[in-house]
Amino acid sequence: MEISGIISAIVIGIVIGVLGRLVVPGRQHIGILLTIVVGIVAALLGSAIAAGLDVADTKGVDWVEWLIQIGLAAVGVAALDRSRVRR
Repeated sequence: MEISGIISAIVIGIVIGVLGRLVVPGRQHIGILLTIVVGIVAALLGSAIAAGLDVADTKGVDWVEWLIQIGLAAVGVAALDRSRVRR
C-alpha cells in the first residue's frame, strides 16, 4: 500500500467509523476518538481483505470494499462498546 493509500484510508476511516457506529443499534458508550480509530483500522483491514478477495479494484465505486469496511467498523464499535459496559 502506498502512502496515498494510507492517507486516503485514514480519511475514509473517519467516515467508515461513523457509519459503523450508525449500523450498531442502541447507544454506544465509546467516544468519538475511539470510533475514528476503529474506523481507520476497519478501513485498512477492509482494504486488505478486499484486495485478498480481488474485489478492491473495480470500475466505478468499490461497493464490496465499502461494505466490508463498514461491517468491520460495526463489529469493532460493538466489541468496544461491550467491553466498556462490563467495566
